[in-house]
Amino acid sequence: MSSKMHVYQSIARAVSDHGINTMFGLMGDANLFMVDSFVRECDGRFVPAAHEGSSVLMALAYTHVSGKVGVATVTHGPALTNCMTALTEGARGHIPIVLLAGDTPVANPRHLQGIDQRELAKATGAGFEQLRTPDTVGMDVARAFYRAQVERRPIVLNMPADFMWQEAPYEPQMLDVFTAPGGVAEGGILDEAIGMIASARRPMILAGGGATHARDQLIKLADRLEAPLATTLKAKGLFSDHPYNIDIFGTLSTPAAYDLIAQTDCIVCFGTGLHDFTTDRGKLMQNKRIVQVDVEPTAIGGGLHPDAALIADAGLTAETILYWLDEAEIPASGFTRELDTETLTAHPVDAKKTADGYVNYVAALQRFEEALPKDRVLVTDGGRFMTEVWCRISAPDPKSFVNTANFGSIGLGLQEAIGAGVAAPDRPVVLFSGDGGFMMGGINEFNTAVRLGLDLIVIVANDSAYGAEHIQFLDRQMDPSLTVFHWPSFAEVATSLGGLGIEVRSDEELETALEAVKNRKGPVLIDLRLDPHDVPRMRI
Repeated sequence: MSSKMHVYQSIARAVSDHGINTMFGLMGDANLFMVDSFVRECDGRFVPAAHEGSSVLMALAYTHVSGKVGVATVTHGPALTNCMTALTEGARGHIPIVLLAGDTPVANPRHLQGIDQRELAKATGAGFEQLRTPDTVGMDVARAFYRAQVERRPIVLNMPADFMWQEAPYEPQMLDVFTAPGGVAEGGILDEAIGMIASARRPMILAGGGATHARDQLIKLADRLEAPLATTLKAKGLFSDHPYNIDIFGTLSTPAAYDLIAQTDCIVCFGTGLHDFTTDRGKLMQNKRIVQVDVEPTAIGGGLHPDAALIADAGLTAETILYWLDEAEIPASGFTRELDTETLTAHPVDAKKTADGYVNYVAALQRFEEALPKDRVLVTDGGRFMTEVWCRISAPDPKSFVNTANFGSIGLGLQEAIGAGVAAPDRPVVLFSGDGGFMMGGINEFNTAVRLGLDLIVIVANDSAYGAEHIQFLDRQMDPSLTVFHWPSFAEVATSLGGLGIEVRSDEELETALEAVKNRKGPVLIDLRLDPHDVPRMRI
């Protein structure tokens, strides 16, 4: 039975009818009444951001950690342009969210903030849905949620401001999302792939972000083959408790693991696009057979051309390969019998002395790995510092690792850490950020984390410079002074914003900070002071 209500109420009700109880956003004149209805009439929670792009980033991390479709809302014009980097990050990361974006009144084409919002959304790689009429609200909202899940990307739902106070009947609408896994390739290509795997003497199983649901099946296949397991960065932590897990594959591998990868003769890749960082620009895939399995056709051949490609579900394909290996009584390779996993997963530690007033970055990371809460959700910003964090700081599983580098931006970390904290309120969130990234996006939202009472630990790797650019000047024997900044004290800023800020310039001060982390009562920021001339290079 339909009931008549204002359009802003219908939108809020339609979102709630999709099981959404949390919305991130920033209110303006095109969405404020919808937000009010979502909170007051639908018992929803609204998480207000300080910047529009932050609300989208929060929703992205919320989706990743919770497994639910994240929802954000902003008003029109400049509010949506402020979301372009965040939407691109979501589109590149294949993260399903819905952004409820207000639009200027249809009746006023010369509105000061009027732009073509469809073209703007398309430029980011996000999808676009138009709220067509007051009578189609239920179906338009349902279509946005359906597309977000099926297309695995953000969908912008455009809401004209002059619709909001119109009245129309509302009927709940939900579209079934077909979530059954894809099938298994049949015929000659499957036979070729199994033949390559069966004849391999040093096979390896590689899992990417598209295969995290298939952990158990991939382990069974690896154990049957006696093959080591590895992951891409996006699947970090997937095999963390397996005795033959060599951790991250590619430029982030340990030297010993990198050498081992070079010795393999067949790599079976599940759910990974095999980009340049994973393959070290193709070097690691030379002179070996590559089998690539992915449900997404565009992932095949994007980084390199495999010897056999299967457009299929990772778990079902692993089970099928295992079945035929058993049927043919193919013997195990014996490859893992040669391996010393402890050596393969040990990253070298830089023992050289650091200048007075600074902390050795690698040694500090080793100490953080030992001392930070083990049940953490790990979030990393982009930039020079992060490759060592990715290598040295563990996460319990891929859902507990939020990587904000899908678009290569910096300054997205704290916003996504907030989204992760809202998704996992009973777990601590640990964010690693650089000083440039924190100035770009962290200061905007640190107080948001304080207001929400999140259990957040922020480590700012602070060399008072834009490090990636700093090192390029040094490499060419040029003056790097343009890359150096005299930032404010991040510790004092964090304290003034309502959290606890601690500056660390020595090993002793690091221990004091770690003790304060144990006794934290809200967001804590550790300002880790580093020598810009003494920070490891990015592993890319």
